[in-house]
Amino acid sequence: MKIAVIGAGKWGQALYSALKINNDCVISSRTKRDIDGFIGLSEALKYDYLLFSISTQMTDEFLSLNFKSNNQKILVASKGIDIISGKFLHEIYAKFSSGDNLAFLSGPSFASEVMQGLPCALVISSQNKELAQIWASAFPNFIKPYISSDVIGAEICGAYKNVIAIAGGVCAGLGLGQNARASLISRGLVEMARFGEHFGAKSDTFLGLSGAGDLFLSASSELSRNYRVGLGLAKGENLDRILDEIGEVAEGVATARAITKMAQQRVIYTPIANQVVDMLGGKNAKEALKDLLKRQ
Repeated sequence: MKIAVIGAGKWGQALYSALKINNDCVISSRTKRDIDGFIGLSEALKYDYLLFSISTQMTDEFLSLNFKSNNQKILVASKGIDIISGKFLHEIYAKFSSGDNLAFLSGPSFASEVMQGLPCALVISSQNKELAQIWASAFPNFIKPYISSDVIGAEICGAYKNVIAIAGGVCAGLGLGQNARASLISRGLVEMARFGEHFGAKSDTFLGLSGAGDLFLSASSELSRNYRVGLGLAKGENLDRILDEIGEVAEGVATARAITKMAQQRVIYTPIANQVVDMLGGKNAKEALKDLLKRQ
């Protein structure tokens, strides 16, 4: 396959390193990078197979300015919910491409480990099963792809787990112990599934790689940017400073705010996400913990 990876951050580079093993693969972004195989953006967007790994919050603007549909087959590797519009990624991409040309990547996967060729399993979700199978065939042997039709479920899992990962970092930063972390992650999974149920997601998705798998990984490791945000919040650090130190996009910050806004409009119970948003706004982490524990 001739594939262009659009987005040259760590995740984009990791997927590029994996896909170029068995495919004619290039990589591009708006800013030129010193990467072997890097080509100009306008040229890359002419490829028949496009993998997008760009910030969720920049997706709508990026596509509006740069992308013109020519029946390209797209795999979206981003995770999150647009904070301004409250739209899921599949809704944003549907403005620019047919749903039959769209697939979405999810599952537990740190970029650094993919770059090393360490084994992992991922999920490719699409309303077009044939397209999902085509994308699955592009991955090398150390990545095991599964196929799903539950696009909205995979999207909510990928977005919400970043919010719970921030809470996981707070839990570790406060030294609350393994019991507390297990409680947080399991209740976080319940909260994710409750939110997903409202939008018609399948319950099985939350128990699989996209849900529990990615949540367990992101909410318990310093390799997760969102987890590191939580560590900083637990220390009482300023959010802007935390993000500057990380130096990369932590999608859970904007997604937490989008989720709580959507939940409030639809009367969905999201206590962990609510406390994460409050901490992002400056609430003391210990006070947030107290408020979580005293809920009825």
